[in-house]
Amino acid sequence: QGQLVESGGGLVQAGGSLRLSCAPSGRTFSTWSMGWFRQAPGKEREFVATISWGGGSTYYADSVKGRFTISRRDAKNTVYLQMNSLKPEDTAVYYCAAALVHRGAGQTPNDYDYWGQGTQVSVSS
Repeated sequence: QGQLVESGGGLVQAGGSLRLSCAPSGRTFSTWSMGWFRQAPGKEREFVATISWGGGSTYYADSVKGRFTISRRDAKNTVYLQMNSLKPEDTAVYYCAAALVHRGAGQTPNDYDYWGQGTQVSVSS
């Protein structure tokens, strides 16, 4: 960890929106894909969304499909997660990750090389 920095988390009411951002903490580097994961208290880290280099391919967990949108700016190795229609069950620490090489489908933590420190998202009912 420590290669990426997330921002944009916070507290929001159910039905609200948040936009998370993630960028390299130091030097930029080429990536194969970037992704977002989340971890709620007492639960394992789970996949949220992934996007390929160039943004041509995206994939979402069923639980967020239609509500969350992942995007990226390759020139700055920055990735975003627009979260709409938030639900209390979306409450978790959200982590961004970068894969330097193609290692898998991008849906498991082992597919990634660099991680951020996480940003808290809390959704009240």
